[in-house]
Amino acid sequence: MDVEKLRNLTDAELDHQRRELNDQLFRLKFQLKMGQTESLNKIRGLRKDVARLHTVMREKQLGIAVAGNGNGQPAAEAAHIEKAAAAPRKKAAASSTKKKTAARSKPAKTAKKKTVTAKARKK
Repeated sequence: MDVEKLRNLTDAELDHQRRELNDQLFRLKFQLKMGQTESLNKIRGLRKDVARLHTVMREKQLGIAVAGNGNGQPAAEAAHIEKAAAAPRKKAAASSTKKKTAARSKPAKTAKKKTVTAKARKK
């Protein structure tokens, strides 16, 4: 299912499409459980279609205008999100190196003494 087609539908048509896709997904899952079909690719595709539909419905609810950047986000908002997403990665990378160096500085554990088992005593 194409996202552009979904964006051109009205709210009522989107709701109808959502019900229809969920119904198809239910039937396919039921058939899978009963052993009548093995169409995992169809189920995967339907799940993705439902997710696309929910995304478009949420865009309409928030009033997000779709820009031509290919991601479905306005260009200014996309740049803001990329900057915000990059900042936590730098902090996480710095904290993970501290943990690695701290782990290396710990003294090595001493080896446990081997105990003699009853079987070994008999020999």
